[in-house]
Amino acid sequence: MKRLLARTVDFSQLYTPCIRPIEHLSSSKVLARTGALPISRHSVWITTQTSSAAPSVRAYNTRRLAAHSPALRDMSSYTFSLDKMRPAPSSDSREPLVLVSCGSFSPITYLHLRMFEMCKDWVKNNTRFDVVAGYLSPVSDAYKKAGLVSANHRIEMCRLAVQQSSWIMVDDWEAIKEEYTRTALVLDHFEHEINEVRGGVETGSGKRKAKIALMSGADLLDTMSDPGVWAHEDLDHILGRYGAFIIERNGTDMDAALRALETWRTNIYPIPQLIQNDVSSTKIRNFLRKDMSIRYLIPEGALQYIDERGLFKDESPQRPVDEQPSSTSSVPNGSVIDGHVESVVTS
Repeated sequence: MKRLLARTVDFSQLYTPCIRPIEHLSSSKVLARTGALPISRHSVWITTQTSSAAPSVRAYNTRRLAAHSPALRDMSSYTFSLDKMRPAPSSDSREPLVLVSCGSFSPITYLHLRMFEMCKDWVKNNTRFDVVAGYLSPVSDAYKKAGLVSANHRIEMCRLAVQQSSWIMVDDWEAIKEEYTRTALVLDHFEHEINEVRGGVETGSGKRKAKIALMSGADLLDTMSDPGVWAHEDLDHILGRYGAFIIERNGTDMDAALRALETWRTNIYPIPQLIQNDVSSTKIRNFLRKDMSIRYLIPEGALQYIDERGLFKDESPQRPVDEQPSSTSSVPNGSVIDGHVESVVTS
């Protein structure tokens, strides 16, 4: 039995079961995406149950409500894209799958797009899922890392990059928010828009709920397997509830990472990269700084956009992605950001 209560909620208290304060962490590491973001009291509608839920479930339900609260973001310019989502198979033998790639995309490269195609091929041949859509979700300007051009530029470059794709779209919900949003909440957003608001994906015989899953490079899995970098509750929500499709990358010990994440192994899908590609946004920016050609490394539309606006020309040189430490990027509150560290393929 459920009931709705209109009340004022102190989110700092409701976050307590899942989030450890930064000052309680080791001096050498901080939790990924678990810093206490500046949250004040907001009046929202809350769904409560007579039966008690696990603390992590209660906390994430609260976060999801906060993420969709008008008080926390301006929805006037936001529309969820569905134009390229194809109908799901009517057969119950294959479950519809929506892939979500979080990252900086500063700028987007061909590898970001190839990852979608590699994943789709692997899913078709090795799983019971059927990919019905893919989404790029650029991080917001609150990330504030070196080389991050403004969100409006990154959104437009991503849109230009996927113009020729029949199934990859850009969702700017995360990018247009003033505050930083953790990956767990981004996945909650897609679950909300697709399965709750719209009731799932169209099939020949009605609608069917889709599986929402994170897609990323193996470097992200590396950080997830490193003790103390991610909060267990975030890992459990992302890998346990949603799952992840991980593209292998040279220099990353995928087997060791999977052993460390054994709890969620059945919901982690490692995908081989049959043609090795180590292009990264960092390398692209360094090429541009040196006035070197980046043609055929990034989509032509994004290249023209960069040329016309002179983007990335004036920033300081950065180390190649392979030399980057695993978890050095930070937000103003000092917490490491999961899914958007520079060493991750999707950055």
